[in-house]
Amino acid sequence: MYIYGILNSNVSLYLSIPKGLLLLLEESESNGVYTIAYQDISAVVSDSEMIDYTHMRKDRLAMFLVRHQKALENIMSLGHTIIPMRLGTFAKNIEEIKHILACGHSTIKDVFNKILNMIEIDVVATWGDFNLVLKEIREGKEIKEFKERLLASPGGVTVDDQMKVGLMVKEALDRIREGYSKRIQASLKSVSQAFNAHELMDDKMVVNIAFLIDKDRREDFDKKVEELNTEFAEKLNFRCVGPLPPYSFYTLEIKTLNYEDVDWAKKKLGILNDITSKNELKKAYQRQALSTHPDRNPNMPCVEKEFDEVNKAYKILADYCAANEQANQKENAMLVRVRE
Repeated sequence: MYIYGILNSNVSLYLSIPKGLLLLLEESESNGVYTIAYQDISAVVSDSEMIDYTHMRKDRLAMFLVRHQKALENIMSLGHTIIPMRLGTFAKNIEEIKHILACGHSTIKDVFNKILNMIEIDVVATWGDFNLVLKEIREGKEIKEFKERLLASPGGVTVDDQMKVGLMVKEALDRIREGYSKRIQASLKSVSQAFNAHELMDDKMVVNIAFLIDKDRREDFDKKVEELNTEFAEKLNFRCVGPLPPYSFYTLEIKTLNYEDVDWAKKKLGILNDITSKNELKKAYQRQALSTHPDRNPNMPCVEKEFDEVNKAYKILADYCAANEQANQKENAMLVRVRE
């Protein structure tokens, strides 16, 4: 069963997949998205064979991402608030779905308290005329004078000189972009709860920022974008994507901890009994980290590998402690957390 996200209610829903997305379904899948409830929350799921997303071709992965997003947006269009689940999250059956909801219940409710009445809007700005921007930079005083000195040099213009001019152009472009980005962020963060800058896809993109806003302030947000559009006139083109679930702020992921790994980690940190507190774990980690740190033990064989394993053990046990805080689990521990 594939999990799209979590609803803040135990409502019973069934949505058929739009025809345009049916091609993305595996033959064994149904064409419906529905909910499975536990107490006062529900998982949005569809029947599916397990698929390994980690080794999938990018074009096929993009198709599944579209389907994942469309399902969440269709749920939102019905007026529901949804926490998205990480792309590629599966469960074996309904019992495991309910176990996930039970383990993560407190974490999930805490996230819902933070995103109550919130939506994500992604703002993308690109250069209005990228070639014109580059031309203006090249004709700027600093670069123009540098090129004139090169042309007057007896040795002529070398490949290194050309590369230096290109670097100067890029640095100037980055300075302009950074200034514009700060101005845009300053304006839009005044009407949003939080923002998260994403990686730029290419040199033609100036900003790619996700904003978490209150639904009641959507009109104020749109007005600010219009003001920016007027301010930057033909310099920038603005595009808003949304409303979206809070992908950039609160996406849930599930981590299953095998007790064989937990036992290995406890031995690595010298913990003989069960862990009773995070403070106890931290002290055990600090002892082992000091005794295996490469800077303190330069003559120890394979010290770097040992130090890496100590850090790996600490992460495993930190997740184990967090999973036990969510629920007292006697089988392999399952941790539901906000993806970092």
